[in-house]
Amino acid sequence: MVTTSEPLEPSEPSEPALSVRQVLTLERVLAGEPEVVAGAGQLDRPVRWVHVAEAPDVGVMLSGGEMVLTTGVLLAGDEDKQAEYIRSLHRAEAAAVVLGLGRAFPAPPDVMRRAAERCGLPMVVLHRPFPFAELTEEVQCRLVRRKFAAVSLSESVRTTLTGLITAGAPLQRLLDEIASHSACPVVVTNLAHRVLATAGERSAVDDVLRDWERIARQAGGSEGDGWIRAELGGRGERWGQITLCGYRGDTATGRLLADRAAEALVLHRMLGGTSAHTWEEQSAQSLLTDLVSGVVPARQLLPRARAAGLPVNRRTFVPLVVPDAQAGRLERVLRLLGLPGIVAELADGATAVLLSLARDQDAVVLAANFAGRVRTESGDARTVVAAADARTAWDDVPAGLREAQHVADAVADSSAGLDLPAVVRLKDVHLRGLIRLLRDDPQVQSFAERELDGLLCAADEDMLSVLRTYLATGRNKSRTAQLHHVSRPALYRRLEAIQTRLGVDLDDFEQAASVHIALLAHDAQQS
Repeated sequence: MVTTSEPLEPSEPSEPALSVRQVLTLERVLAGEPEVVAGAGQLDRPVRWVHVAEAPDVGVMLSGGEMVLTTGVLLAGDEDKQAEYIRSLHRAEAAAVVLGLGRAFPAPPDVMRRAAERCGLPMVVLHRPFPFAELTEEVQCRLVRRKFAAVSLSESVRTTLTGLITAGAPLQRLLDEIASHSACPVVVTNLAHRVLATAGERSAVDDVLRDWERIARQAGGSEGDGWIRAELGGRGERWGQITLCGYRGDTATGRLLADRAAEALVLHRMLGGTSAHTWEEQSAQSLLTDLVSGVVPARQLLPRARAAGLPVNRRTFVPLVVPDAQAGRLERVLRLLGLPGIVAELADGATAVLLSLARDQDAVVLAANFAGRVRTESGDARTVVAAADARTAWDDVPAGLREAQHVADAVADSSAGLDLPAVVRLKDVHLRGLIRLLRDDPQVQSFAERELDGLLCAADEDMLSVLRTYLATGRNKSRTAQLHHVSRPALYRRLEAIQTRLGVDLDDFEQAASVHIALLAHDAQQS
């Protein structure tokens, strides 16, 4: 794991290495007919350098990660020295030992082989004469080239990400850039392993998220499997983690990429004034927006929902939409009531809430409790929660969210004086709901303009407001006068003026209904 404790200070990149296995596949090495006689299970050890050494106490000259080349000329005939030679290499954490067979050892020495097997040290013998200088030159050149390439990549990534941050790029743009360099899925989580954001090829990301609960529980595999992590935080505070999932390059280069990515994300958070909580909101917003739009099939979004911490197995889902509500306030309500769910603000200013309840919980009662608490928190008794019927199948959730959004739209422009229940459902919006569905139909638009022409041309919002209240209250003149703070005689004069301009008799039920429908259509189109 790579820890970025002070992300704004540049760190020294780790030196990329070849593995013992990779060295043994080099053409020059193959010419020496190499044979692994011990430690075959450790061939993925990194080789940091190549060192030629014959002295029995070679370990004191090493710093770890070296592949040691020897002919054994100073070890022949002394089994104690042979065993100590291997133990010395093991203590120094050498990567491997390569013994060139010849005059000193015509065959692999059993003492060295057994000692290497006990220590888990890869031991390789070369059956054909081989100039060690060629191998040293080959490996050193490759290591230098790899180190230079890794450092160049590191600086290139750092420069690109810094440029995006200073240009005000959103978090997702940074993650897409990181994923393009790493060529693997990238996942950002909070300390509870909840997924905040992802990037990479969609199918590969979904494969990772599909099993995220197990991955998070097991800390996501090992770096040897390409799972490379960097902690997000600074000044002694940890608040998240970024993971390269299944990185196929060498581990050292992967660490460099993860380190640069962590630096960029922390810098982005600091300069943008955002927080891990804000990233959680963005994650929920992305998920709910995709569910509402229906562009992505619900089944494909299931891994994202599960990875975001939403319970999805054998649950009842309750889609809700609250007009003109802040996501933070609704999240507090969920926490107060102990209800699991996700919250996100939608594009139209409303906020969507998707509750995930156990099958034995009463969805109607809990939705009512939620709505009642929302009213209390808002301090406005007119605040309503638009709700769809509960869904037990995840595939039905998008339709439920759209239904709740439709209900919210239908009540959004209701007269301020109307008393609405705390929870409003499709059956409660009646004609208003139908008009909202048909508001974009050209014939409905023409009908509205034709019926209201006398008032629309005059652009008299006061008369439209009076008409709206009068029809919404069921043509109750006393209630209308009270809501508009005018006397009844004054209201009568206004109603007469309205009827004159429209050329209708509002006491006639059919004519009044026609004007009411036209006004609902007009309001729906304007909103």
